[in-house]
Parts: sequence; C-alpha cells; structure tokens
Amino acid sequence: MKIILHIDEILKLLLAQEDTDFDKKITKDDSGSKKFILIDEKTKQNFAIEGTYFLSNLLQELILAQESNQDFIETEKIFELPANRISRMIKDYFWNGLTRTLDESGLQKLLIDSKSKTEKSIIYVPFTDDFALNYYQKLASKFNLKVVQLPKEITPQYVSSINDEGGILVLGLQNKDGKISGLPFVVPGGRFNEMYGWDSYFENIGLLIDGKLDLAKSMVDNFCYQITHYGKILNANRSYYLTRTQPPFFSSMIREVFEAMPNKDFDWLQKTLSIAIKEYETVWMETGKRLTENGLNRYFAQGIGLPPETEAGHYDDILKPFAEAEKMSISEYEKLYYERKIENLKLDNYFVHDRSVRESGHDTSYRLEGICADLNVVELNVMLYKYETDFAEMISNYFDDSFEYNSKIYTQKYWIEKSENRKIIINKFLWNEEESCFCDYNFKTQKQNIFLSATSFFPLWAKIATQEQADKMVTNSLPKLIFSGGIAGCSKKALKNIDSSQMQRQWDYPFGWPPHQIIIWQGLINYGYDNLAQELIYKWLFMITKNACDYNGTIPEKYDVVACSHNVFAEYGNQGTHFEYITREGFGWMNASFQLGMRLLSDDLKVELNRLTLPSHL
Repeated sequence: MKIILHIDEILKLLLAQEDTDFDKKITKDDSGSKKFILIDEKTKQNFAIEGTYFLSNLLQELILAQESNQDFIETEKIFELPANRISRMIKDYFWNGLTRTLDESGLQKLLIDSKSKTEKSIIYVPFTDDFALNYYQKLASKFNLKVVQLPKEITPQYVSSINDEGGILVLGLQNKDGKISGLPFVVPGGRFNEMYGWDSYFENIGLLIDGKLDLAKSMVDNFCYQITHYGKILNANRSYYLTRTQPPFFSSMIREVFEAMPNKDFDWLQKTLSIAIKEYETVWMETGKRLTENGLNRYFAQGIGLPPETEAGHYDDILKPFAEAEKMSISEYEKLYYERKIENLKLDNYFVHDRSVRESGHDTSYRLEGICADLNVVELNVMLYKYETDFAEMISNYFDDSFEYNSKIYTQKYWIEKSENRKIIINKFLWNEEESCFCDYNFKTQKQNIFLSATSFFPLWAKIATQEQADKMVTNSLPKLIFSGGIAGCSKKALKNIDSSQMQRQWDYPFGWPPHQIIIWQGLINYGYDNLAQELIYKWLFMITKNACDYNGTIPEKYDVVACSHNVFAEYGNQGTHFEYITREGFGWMNASFQLGMRLLSDDLKVELNRLTLPSHL
C-alpha cells in the first residue's frame, strides 16, 4: 500500500522525535518514544510505526522517496521481514553503491579519497598500455589529474619513492562503438575505495547470486588486466601495493563466472585460463620467491621500510625499543626510518614479514606476526591446489584435454599430477595428527606453528582432506572456533601467550570474517556435515540480521562473534558503519556472505531467522 505524505516534513518530525543522539540514524541506542504515527494525506488513515527496526525502515524509505522526488512510501517496505529486507537492499542498492569505473564518468568517486596524499590526484598507467596513457592524459586537465607512466621495471626502490603520493593504478578500459569506458568493478566499501584482491572473489559470489553476471565477468577481466600489465593480481590498485599480490582465488572466479554464463563464451575462457596459468607460473611457482624448497608456497611481499597505508601509532610497540636506544621519540625515529635516514636490519626483516602478512589478506594476526614470510601457510597451499584441480577440470571439460599456452600443451593429467604431489606435501608438512588439524609450517625452523585458526579448515573447502581427517577436525578442532555469531578467526587458546596489554589483532579471536564463514560452510557441506553447516550459517545470519535491526540497517566489515556485535574497535575499526540515514553499500564481502547464507539456509530456518529478529512485541 502507498501512503501519500509530505516527505520532507515527516522526515524532520521523525528525526526530531526518535534520533535523540543526532547521528542521523534510528538505533536501539536512541531514547525516543519508539512510536510514530503516519497519516495518509489522501485517505487520512493512521498508521502506527513502532520499534527501532520499523522506525529505521521508515527513515530509510523517507530518504529514498525524498531522493526520488516521490510523495509516497510503501508500507510493505516498512514492515518487510528483516532478513528479506537485508537481502533485497543488497541486491537492489548495495552493489550499485559499491560499483566504480575508472573513466570520465567514474573518476571523481575514486580520486576524492582519504588515501590521496597530494593536492593534485595521481593516476599511474602501466608502461605497456599506451592506449590508457593517451586516454587519461586527455582527462588530466578536467580532473586536475597528474598522469604518470610507470617504468618498465617496477622495483621496490621505485615503489618506495612514490609511497607518499598514494596514487591510483589504472584498470581495464573498453572501447564500444567508439565510446571508451572503464571496466566496472566492486570496491569493499568504507575507506576501501579500490579494487581489492581476495575481497573481489567473495564479492563475485554475491554478484552471481544476485544475477549480476556482467559485473562479475568484468571483475575477472580487471584481474586479467592486472596480471597482463602489472605482473600480478594486486593487493589493491593503489600505488604502494605494486610489490604485493593477494590470496589466489582467480581460478575459482573464472570457473564460477563461466559456469553462470547461459551462452558459454569459450574465447573468454581460453583467454582468462591462459592468464591464470601465467599468474600461477610467474607469481607463485618461481623458486626463491613464493615457492620454497620443500615444494610448498609462502607469501612474500617485497618492499622497503614501513608500509605507508597503516594508521598512526600502529607500529609504536615495534619501534619503541629502537627509539629508546637512540634517545628519540617514537614519532621521530619512525620518520627517520621511513625516510631511510636510519638503517636498521632487524626492522627491515620485520617489515618483510609485515608486508607478507598484508599480502596474505590476514592483516593482522598473531598467527603471522613476525614470521609470515617463513611460513608455508595452510590456506595459500590449499588455494594453489584448487588452481591445479580447477585447471585440470576446465581443460578436460572444455578443451578436449589439450590446452596450449606459451607454446606448451597442458593436459588434465599434467595438472592432476601437480595437485596430487601438492596434496602429499601438504599432508607431510601441514597435517598434525595430535592436534587433529592442518597447521602452518615454518620452513626455517622446520617446525609446525601450532595456532588453531579458521584457515586450518581451508583443506575441506578444496577437498584435500580425507574423510577421516575431516571427521577428526570437525569433532576435535572446529568446536574451539564456534561461538554465538559463527566462526572466530582463531581459538581463544591460540592467544594464550599473548599478553593482555598487547594490541588486539583484527583477524584473531573474538572477531569473525565473511571469508572464513563462507569457506568453512562449503567445506562442511563437502564432507557431509550439512546440519552443522546450517547451524553455522544460521548463527552468522542471525547476528547480521539482529545488528541490522538494532542499528539502522548496518552491514559492516566484520563482527565480534563472541559478543555478537558490530562494535569492533581493534586496529582499523569497522568499515561500513559510518553513514547517515541509510547505508548505501553495506560492505562487499559481508553482503556476499549474507546472500550466500540466504541461498544455503533451509526454508524453515529462514522463517525462524525472520521471526526471532523482529521486535518482540509483534
């Protein structure tokens, strides 16, 4: 039913009555009457809106009506069931709010950014893309833009020299009927206003569920551009990420997009598969870099000095003893070290590990602190196993078991042998029978790093574990990670040697993240633990839905799964929580986890989810 209203007037009255903390939201923390009467201007019929959830829905619908110059709102959207509303908002609004293009129509959204450090915005173009260089040079004056062509060889020294500029790295352009436009991509949200590495895989899961195939395909095409022109899938398309890659999910992205195509584009698959093989061989399998002597892989990000993207004070604990030894303040020592006016080999070594942590996506966690580049981590080797099995299946299924790349013929047998060999080595070095789990392996000390993490369960996602191993993990290890809101980043016991005065790391207990939930749900389903998967999906969706009901539709980056709260203050805070009136985008992989959860959750549990998150008086 449509209610005819004076939208601006009602909006002012509603905020004056219910937004008692003046944050332009209606949440459970406001102390208003929690009841508002609407009168239809046409029928004079009264409608009572009661409770935080419905009042915040009213606020959101009034804002949307105001922006559309409408004089009505629809009652069914005010009284929409909570989980259904979140899912609809993600599909209809949030993905659009997160979509960007690096072209004339979309540059403004990307250039006005908190990470831009110079008066004139800078955009970097690969040495190998003259077409893009010409395009952006033509736009330079319009956007007060400095266009820089990157050198042919990008060294850590060069990247260090541009650290203070914070420029954007270009992505793919397309020319359709003489009109040049950027290949669209999805950003995570909040202050993360770039195309990020592993975020993009999980975002793609949500995009495909919501029928946004073209956008999901464009995400893959942008990764192809990055590998072709930057030599790797970037941590993100920002200048200081040029020496870092990210967790490799590219083969999964390609398969899932191709399988969603109603009309299979085999030329596209051939191109993307070739580029994925190139990434596998040049980024991950070159000896002495990310491939170690035992045949397993590691994260190994190059770079010099402090990573420039961290917030002030992040490294105070690390720098303090060195500053005190030189009788300097921490800030003074940090400045001189950052400018390379002080040499410190111990710090240089620490920051190799620190950059590698950031390349891993788990920035930061005590699991990886100070040792990341020395670890064959479970999840990375599982993801590369998935590459190998994906390559085998795609070549067998779609290319008649013969795929040519770089003058070499690849067959299913070639990749199966690769994957089987990796599985043997994973079991040799990473499986721990006593712990009933897979553990990271320190190839320098030749010992396992015993630290129960959500990443320990990635082998179930890629089907590496035997059924016996999976049973032991689910029985003995997984319960230590399960809390009221789902899976925590690590067990509480894993942090037993961490002093309470030390900074909380956001990828550790008690925080929970969408990638871990998604991977573990699928892993459990792979091994016949459907009921447990349903339980974990429900816990996660209940936490998201309840917080959204209580906090004006908030869909954030991460949660405290022990407290079931989005009020997370570790390290970088919580993105996706800062908005006025209505969230425009949620947060990329949180959106995706919700949509996947809703797809997987049984109908009876969806009914229960909506029933239990509605205001108690209804």
